[in-house]
Amino acid sequence: MTSLTQRLRTTLAILSQRIPWKYILAVTTGILLLTWLIYTPNGLLGKADAVGYAVCHRIDARSFHLGERQIPLCARCTGQYLGAMLGLIYQLALGRRRTGTPHWGIILVLGTFAAAYAVDGLNSYLHLLPGMSRFYIYEPNNTLRLITGTGLGLGVSVALLPAFHQTMWKTWSRRPALEGFRSLAGLLALAACVDLLVLTENPLILYPLTLLSAACVLVLLTMVYSMVFVMVFRVENRFERASQLAFPLTAGFAIAMLQIAAIDYGRYLFTGTWGGFHF
Repeated sequence: MTSLTQRLRTTLAILSQRIPWKYILAVTTGILLLTWLIYTPNGLLGKADAVGYAVCHRIDARSFHLGERQIPLCARCTGQYLGAMLGLIYQLALGRRRTGTPHWGIILVLGTFAAAYAVDGLNSYLHLLPGMSRFYIYEPNNTLRLITGTGLGLGVSVALLPAFHQTMWKTWSRRPALEGFRSLAGLLALAACVDLLVLTENPLILYPLTLLSAACVLVLLTMVYSMVFVMVFRVENRFERASQLAFPLTAGFAIAMLQIAAIDYGRYLFTGTWGGFHF
């Protein structure tokens, strides 16, 4: 049995060296992406709609608008993904490959944001249901959805980026990216500015933020799936340079696109429209 196992491992090792997996993955990813681009709505906003379609209910009344046009993600999801993108960029700017746990007070603040997200989400959901008006706590609105979504997104970024570093890199810093309340205050100030910009609903401002929020869906999914990919194939902590991440990130992106395409297809079969749910 041991001899058979060793032969099998040797065979797999030889195949892995002889088969151009990187090229196969690149071509497969390109075909998948091209197919998705062909069959989804036209234009940049159309493609962003198709990304949002896979992760968000896209209810019109719960979304901001570019003029008369609903943006691809609802108010809560817009805040969530913009907050996550902001948190990722901010942490990368503060320090390289930092993975340490923030101060408990920072964790408490971010945990409070997550709790507010849950409360506001439940309250909004009860508001949707007929005959449940006496159970919701307050009148929900898009401003609160945006703010609570942003708060959760910041927390997601603070949890995800250190995990990504620890999974991918051969070496990393044990210092936390958010070392104190001053760094947290800077992040919260920037998040407040982003939310205020969204709330203007000025098309010149909201248009790029809309595309950025949809792009962040792909960024987060790619990060998560690339981590899963390297763990499944047991190649964690093998990478020293950013260029070496091309293969696992491509694999993560391919899986992310496969998920989005599958959900898009299933939802379109079910609803027959690229629009949001109607209640």
